[in-house]
Amino acid sequence: MGFLEKVKSPDDLKKMSREDLPPLAQEIRDKIIEVVSKTGGHLSTNLGVVELTIALHYLFDTPKDQIVWDTGNQTYAHKLLTGRVDNFHTLRQFEGISGFAKREESIYDTFNAGHAATSLSAAAGFIEARDQKGENHKVVAVIGDGAMTAGMAYEGLNHAGSLKKDLIVILNDNEMSISKNVGAISSYLTKILTGKLYTRVKEEAETLLKSIPRIGEPLLKMARRAEESAKGLIVPGLFFEELGFLYVGPIDGHRFDHLIPTLENVKKLKGPVLIHVITKKGKGYEPAEKDPIFLHAAPPFDIQTGKSKKKSGLPSYTKIFSKAIVDLAKKDKRVVAITAAMAGGTGLDYFEEQIPERFYDVGIAEQHAVTFAAGLAAQGLRPVVAVYSTFLQRAYDQIVHDVCIQNLPVTLCLDRGGMVAEDGTTHHGMLDYSYLRTIPNMVVMAPKDENEMRRMLKTAIERNGPTSLRYPRGSSLGVHLDEEIETLPIGKGELLQDGEDVVLIGIGYTVAPCMEVAQRLEKRGISAAVINARFVKPLDGELLREVLGRVKNVVTVEEHGLMGGFGSAVTEFIVDEGLFDVRVKRIGIPDEFVDQGPQALLRTLYGMDPEKIEENVSRFLKDQKDQVIPGAGGKSRKGQSSGLFSMFKF
Repeated sequence: MGFLEKVKSPDDLKKMSREDLPPLAQEIRDKIIEVVSKTGGHLSTNLGVVELTIALHYLFDTPKDQIVWDTGNQTYAHKLLTGRVDNFHTLRQFEGISGFAKREESIYDTFNAGHAATSLSAAAGFIEARDQKGENHKVVAVIGDGAMTAGMAYEGLNHAGSLKKDLIVILNDNEMSISKNVGAISSYLTKILTGKLYTRVKEEAETLLKSIPRIGEPLLKMARRAEESAKGLIVPGLFFEELGFLYVGPIDGHRFDHLIPTLENVKKLKGPVLIHVITKKGKGYEPAEKDPIFLHAAPPFDIQTGKSKKKSGLPSYTKIFSKAIVDLAKKDKRVVAITAAMAGGTGLDYFEEQIPERFYDVGIAEQHAVTFAAGLAAQGLRPVVAVYSTFLQRAYDQIVHDVCIQNLPVTLCLDRGGMVAEDGTTHHGMLDYSYLRTIPNMVVMAPKDENEMRRMLKTAIERNGPTSLRYPRGSSLGVHLDEEIETLPIGKGELLQDGEDVVLIGIGYTVAPCMEVAQRLEKRGISAAVINARFVKPLDGELLREVLGRVKNVVTVEEHGLMGGFGSAVTEFIVDEGLFDVRVKRIGIPDEFVDQGPQALLRTLYGMDPEKIEENVSRFLKDQKDQVIPGAGGKSRKGQSSGLFSMFKF
């Protein structure tokens, strides 16, 4: 039996000798590589934190002591050490274990996180709650260097440092290289600086100096500066100590003889402590070490080569966007591109390659990205911010205050709109229609295919005001791409097919399924019109009035939450227009968060595939036989009175 098979909980880990820990680390790496090669997932980062994770659970009394993981996609080793070895093969699968920390999944997962830079603020809450309740346990926050580009990390760091309470922050730095000599020296000094003798002498010296009238405080300041200068020869600790943290490190995060003594010493210290740990992304797996970016969020891959198993087919929407924005930018010198640490994910890596002087990666700082774009737009440029739908939520106030109030020409390109599959709850883009369409001056649109997306991108760039463009994750439809990209008239939808019995109104991804459903219904003798709305805001009022003047059954279909979404916008229009003889059925995501799973499966579960849409439409039309007869004075077929609003079926 291997070492990993023996670990059913951290208690089992604590029974191992320290000599057993390196082979355990190797088994954990092998397990992660084996499973992620089949399921896909965050590989490079997880391989880099194996030793650190083992050391934390080896020395701390989890789950009494609480580890708060930032982002949560670096928790694979943590899951393996906390009773999930037998289920690890279900990683990121439907009804399997999450690829992120998830409180509903395990008592060892203390805080859910799919977005970066939340750990320090959460940990500040943890230590304050601990002390409010009179409890006595350790709280450890693990945050990556990438997350330290986010402003919220510093807000949390500043507050936690000012509390002066016991908190251990581990800065997992996987970008800085560290040589063996520097690592050995810094580890040696770190052991000294966290040891009992040094700490006691330091405290006694400070007390003595403070007691000396007039000259004590200046001498203390000089001593601190001297100490910091000595440490500063090899460590960048001054900044963190100014925020109230005792800085420790940097230490080699892959050496147990560095990690364990340091953590043992730090556990005994009082107040806030920050440990700077140097790790290597992809550690122990050569393809991930060579290309940590590609294997950061890896698709299923061949273990021998590290190459993706996915067969290349139709280009993704991201790929189409990537080329289109470069083509447009080469013709319009005002166009600049902005990403928040997601150049590869959003397709802007191609823009960086082609037009580097107009490309900006601002780090994990979505709020700054949007206001930075507003500043560029205020000076006559046409900034395009490419971001995942779920991450744009972080910049809502900046969209309102800095972009829309000033009516600035900022284009927001929302990748991963709708279902995003295995990344699950924190990454589905289900809220953007609702949180954007309510903002004055904002135009909200979504294309039915990749050619229309290119046209919308040009329309947005040329519009003198803020515009959002949302498109899905995954392959495009393979439609013909116009040689020249033309703009679209703002707020104009298109009637793709006319009909008499029901009108299906799709937006974005759902338009193609609506067309298929119309063909299915025709075979059953049901005449269905199909509208490609194109715009969530403004709606094409002229087209809706014309069609709804003839067709009284309306079905809206959106890959988005029903609360405040596209269907709500259509319903509001119908009410405002006084079209009380029109009946509405909305198909979309109910008032709940969507879990992880393949896109196709999730679309079936939530009624988004053609078969389920057809079932819903057929049931809706059948139900009308027992509902209100248009123009019958509010009487149902059963002769019972009903008010005007009972004609709406939501």
